[in-house]
Amino acid sequence: MKDKRILYVSSEVVPYLPETEISSASFEAPRLVNQQGGQIRIFMPRYGNINERRHQLHEVIRLSGINLVINDLDMPLIIKVASIPKERIQVYFIDNDEYFKRKATLTDEDGKLFSDNDERAIFFAKGVIETVKKLNWSPDIIHVHGWLASLLPIYLKEYYKDEPLFNESKIVTSIYNQSFNNTLNKDMVNKIKFDNINEDAIKTLEEPSYNNLMKVAIDYSDALIVGSENIPDDLDAYLKASDKPILEYKSKDEFGEAYTTFFNNTVLG
Repeated sequence: MKDKRILYVSSEVVPYLPETEISSASFEAPRLVNQQGGQIRIFMPRYGNINERRHQLHEVIRLSGINLVINDLDMPLIIKVASIPKERIQVYFIDNDEYFKRKATLTDEDGKLFSDNDERAIFFAKGVIETVKKLNWSPDIIHVHGWLASLLPIYLKEYYKDEPLFNESKIVTSIYNQSFNNTLNKDMVNKIKFDNINEDAIKTLEEPSYNNLMKVAIDYSDALIVGSENIPDDLDAYLKASDKPILEYKSKDEFGEAYTTFFNNTVLG
């Protein structure tokens, strides 16, 4: 992966959030590429339960200050950055007081999904792309992890389709078994339509369930990775029918070599 540029976009990354399949993979995958001489950038949301002092987050003034329009409302984008100790890896945090100040990630203390998770997902996707534009950093591969990041493929290929910085970028999405019950806000599809995104492409989001969000991500990805040993049958069938390159699930021991080969020979080959 030497000299390749890979952008990691994840809903969670260790050490900033507890260890899960997604947060671990979102750390191990970039670390591997970093060790192989690749260039990486990691983006995640700046949830209010991340300890800014302990992790030494600080705002990047030159990247902050854009307003993103979400469902006809101006939402200020704040960018923070931190370094993962001992790894020489920088992590960029997408922040906004309205969406990310609360001291929680995706659910309240009763385990109920926040009603604005749909808008948070739109804000996160747009925020990442706008920040990468400001950095003027053209990635060879964009690797997406977690459902809160799942709108990035469609936004990149529809809303930002005329952005030359991403002309050559390949999108890879990892599919996990880390889902949620019920659905996000049913008005989500209209908020995405507001951005003039192809109505047929998001028809499935009239029912904004975990599986349907991931199906839209699959539709707009160039290649896919199975990140969990077992994924929902519905998604497994959809993956197989997609006719796109798929890296099947690999254990931690096999992961490094398989991942490198898949990226070099299949995604970029």
